Amino acid sequence: MDVETKVAVIKSFAAEIVTEEELLSLLESKPHPVAYDGFEPSGVAGIHFGLMRSKNINKLLSTGARFKLYLADYFAYINNKLGGDLDRIHNAGKYFIEVWRAAGVDISKVEIIWNSELMKDFGYWERFLKIGKVTSLDRVKRAITIMGRKEGELLSSAQIIYPIMQATDIFQMDIDICQLGLDQRKANMLAREAAQKYGWKVPVVVSHPLLLGLKGAPPELKTKDEGVLMDYKMSKSDPKNSITVHDSLEEIKSKINSAYCPEKVCEGNPVFDYIEKIIIDNDDDPISVDRPQKFGGPLEFSSYRELTEAYKAGKVHPMDMKAFVAGELERRVRPIREHFEKNKEARELYETVKTYAITR
Repeated sequence: MDVETKVAVIKSFAAEIVTEEELLSLLESKPHPVAYDGFEPSGVAGIHFGLMRSKNINKLLSTGARFKLYLADYFAYINNKLGGDLDRIHNAGKYFIEVWRAAGVDISKVEIIWNSELMKDFGYWERFLKIGKVTSLDRVKRAITIMGRKEGELLSSAQIIYPIMQATDIFQMDIDICQLGLDQRKANMLAREAAQKYGWKVPVVVSHPLLLGLKGAPPELKTKDEGVLMDYKMSKSDPKNSITVHDSLEEIKSKINSAYCPEKVCEGNPVFDYIEKIIIDNDDDPISVDRPQKFGGPLEFSSYRELTEAYKAGKVHPMDMKAFVAGELERRVRPIREHFEKNKEARELYETVKTYAITR
């Protein structure tokens, strides 16, 4: 795969690249750059984790990148996930690994790193202090939104160090590409600023968009903005606003049928958001929407753009789109659901994790 094709693959799922010129230069000089995505282990996986994130990982692996999956167990502890119980957090992390495996991520091709292991190195804390010395407290406070908290929210002393820890991870793992959600942008930019001040390797930031919750977002808002994402993204803390990788076909249909999907409106519409971010690989992929013969039969579209234009013109009914998306999500969720039904160890992990109350 040539460099231009690699950049095109990465751009196909990125909401923002800082910077595209740096990415191109990196890929020209380093055929196998190190990329990572990190997660706080916390509860049952939604489709934003199991389907969209695994899809992004596989796309990056196809470019020759070496990928690190980072289980941020102490971050979850600091952030009071699962009640701050480390045993539960570790079980959730092991469960996450099974979700990735079931979702089609070749675990043999990625390196799984636990934050608690990384932090045992004294060099981690030396880097942490160096980054802290060149980062103002106000800058750190502005970055707390990476934790799912709002700026100005009352924090514990431990939570204040969270953004500096996340920036430290990037250098401790020797990361070339930070491939996280757009809501993590502030931590990645903090790391870039520290790198520029110290003359360290400056990481390229490839931020993917976050998946909308079933309630959708006001169409006039830009769903790539960080503030919007915090209020309208899919979150497992709100079961009525999310779909999990364990949901049955009936549950998926029921949730999608209740989703926000106004006629002639694609912006802020979760049904179209799932098509764009999960169901199709590229905007120019053909799309076939099944439709009962009494309503005119199946519809064929040469691209996602053609589909959205037809929908905005009122040529496609919301219920037809909902039926299409529910079927496509079920097809992708089924292998994950069946993995946990058939694999004894995976099933036991899931049965354990689903009993944990979601806390924040």
